[in-house]
Amino acid sequence: MSKFRLSREQLAFFHAFGFLRFPGLLDDRIDRIIAEFEILWAAQNGGHHGQAHDGKRRSCLAPCIDRSVYLSTMLDDPRLHGIATSLLGDDFNYMGSDGNLYAGDTGWHSDGWHRDITHLKLAFYLDPVGRDTGCLRVIPGSHRIGDQFADALQREIYDSEKNWSLPGRDVPCVALETKPGDVVLFNHNTKHAAFGGSARRRMFTMNCCQRYPENRLPELREYLAGGARFWVERAYGDAMIRTATPARMVHLEQNLANDGHLKALAAKARSEMAEPSRG
Repeated sequence: MSKFRLSREQLAFFHAFGFLRFPGLLDDRIDRIIAEFEILWAAQNGGHHGQAHDGKRRSCLAPCIDRSVYLSTMLDDPRLHGIATSLLGDDFNYMGSDGNLYAGDTGWHSDGWHRDITHLKLAFYLDPVGRDTGCLRVIPGSHRIGDQFADALQREIYDSEKNWSLPGRDVPCVALETKPGDVVLFNHNTKHAAFGGSARRRMFTMNCCQRYPENRLPELREYLAGGARFWVERAYGDAMIRTATPARMVHLEQNLANDGHLKALAAKARSEMAEPSRG
């Protein structure tokens, strides 16, 4: 499908440091992307689960790009597709998308701690963000499970003040300052954070991974179950599935064959939220 491929140097950089950035990669699409993003939020009353964004905590929309016919085509974009195939193989899995309105700091964390099966996140920031205004910060090399440095971070970074007498914003890192149209990506294992910024920082992601071998499908189903907290009933939104070409379906088929448990889990999560608190 795609002739776009990462260079040998880019691949080596990603494997060594756990992230890449692509300045201006989507400059030709960014105005329409932002407009479609705002349409999605307007349909949700501007916030999470129909509740308006209050500027005090993160609002999250999942799935995100899957709800829009136009945004679903980002999975087909030769540049984004080429990045994913370069790192994950031609049969990679698209693992879904989340849209976010951020408020406040996001402390240091990893999005997973995956062994053997590489998971990556492509992140799209829809406002200019700098080191102290909410841009993505990453710790190079923190994705390498089994490495002394990475394993020590996994144990200690969640309480940096106690362990190192460092507030989170002072932990040594690389700040990936971006403007709309830039793309950054990182291995799910990579430690990342954000500090400062406005009370409505717009950002969405696309998550992809290597195809799971048959003997590890229970792990895939467990991963998919995490979407239930967002009331996700299928691996993807309707627009993503309905408009899928055979080429796109290559990246959807494994999850669609393993998402049968999500509807019940989402119903349970929805009912638990509706129950009055006890105390």
